[in-house]
Amino acid sequence: MSNPSRAALSTNPLRLEFPQSLAVYDDYAAAQRTVDHLSDQKFPVEQCMIVGTDLKRIERITGRMTTGRAALGGILSGLWLGLFVGVIFSLFTEESVFGVLVSTMLIGAGFGVIMALIGYAMTRGQRDFSSITQVVATRYEVLVEHKSAERARQLLADLPGALPDPFAN
Repeated sequence: MSNPSRAALSTNPLRLEFPQSLAVYDDYAAAQRTVDHLSDQKFPVEQCMIVGTDLKRIERITGRMTTGRAALGGILSGLWLGLFVGVIFSLFTEESVFGVLVSTMLIGAGFGVIMALIGYAMTRGQRDFSSITQVVATRYEVLVEHKSAERARQLLADLPGALPDPFAN
């Protein structure tokens, strides 16, 4: 009879068997350097995992949204969509490729500007800015399976600065 918890571990690639914390870092690059060093030392890195915790959402405001900017964004999006559709259509038609591309891009730009202006009007001035958003972790923990944790710590002891200072604030 098979062990059900063992079967669950083998089907989920994002799980480790009895993980132990190896180190905690403030940035992803440091955690990545740690796993890369272990890999260079022929450590079985498939027994490692980097876990980002304490997630936060960062929104960078890129500018003021106006009717003109909304229309321009719609036109550009529509042009790209029209170009894509035009390339697909040109594969299956005997017509001039240039004519197909231009016509689908113009139709795409028209639909794009209409949809963008409708969307902008529906916000009723509640979001008059454009932005980009990213979700980032504030801490990155390197976990390792319990059976290899001691060896991983020994290998990281050879790498200056690999393990964070436990006494640092």
